[in-house]
Amino acid sequence: MYSLPSHARALTVPTTAGRLSAVRATPDGGAAKGVAVLVPGFTGSKEDFVPMLRGLTDSGYDVLTYSQQGQWLSEGPDDADDYTVEAFATGLLEVLDATVPGERVHLAGHSFGGLVTRAAVIREPDRFRSYTILCSGPGGSTVTGPAGPTLQDAIAAEGSAGAWRFLEPFFAAGAPEPVVTYLRTRIHETNPANLLGIARAIADEPDRVAELRATGVPIMVAHGENDAAWPPEAQREMAARLGARYEVIAGTGHTPNEEKPDVTARLFAEFWAQAG
Repeated sequence: MYSLPSHARALTVPTTAGRLSAVRATPDGGAAKGVAVLVPGFTGSKEDFVPMLRGLTDSGYDVLTYSQQGQWLSEGPDDADDYTVEAFATGLLEVLDATVPGERVHLAGHSFGGLVTRAAVIREPDRFRSYTILCSGPGGSTVTGPAGPTLQDAIAAEGSAGAWRFLEPFFAAGAPEPVVTYLRTRIHETNPANLLGIARAIADEPDRVAELRATGVPIMVAHGENDAAWPPEAQREMAARLGARYEVIAGTGHTPNEEKPDVTARLFAEFWAQAG
């Protein structure tokens, strides 16, 4: 769907869950201001952040994004019970060990990736210079998107094809055919154990806002003006509880990283510069 810019390169990262597909982009000349790691969400992949790469590197940042275990083009186990938030957080920390050992990074997680990254920050806060929560919420009880029991039933019965059948009305409405084809292919080629495991994990995730605030890591909460997965009011309340910077990205829904990548990249880079 998205072609890599000339300053980006594809790589694979070894982890205990398998080899993960990743992309790294670096600034054109000169030392980077810091390293940023971007983590995609449910049914997503590293490609979700490719549109932001040029804007982030032009702002001086070395950027890594990867597809989590079992996502499109990444290896992962075949048992849904192995896809827990904590297991994904372990995967993230192993990616850091393999690619930027000893580096304190700026971290961002989108949607379910927000729950994964939160667990990693709570576990090892000293590894992170800042943390951005993009279109995610305080826990499973506040999600309003489709990752509920009915979706779990569809995946359990039909695997990845069942996930697409259930999600197609959400993804395909008004989208051009090339985008629909890409999304269909990506879900069909995602490990069904990943899809079922994440659907369960989202539903079961508790509110961990107090634990996250206690880490002391600088935090920004940002979401699309029309986010339909986690209600904007829940995200606004979460930001207030965290004492975090709070930003609404106008004219976007649940994927500002793809809908307005340049605007979102500028917002991220501004926060990272502020966080130091």
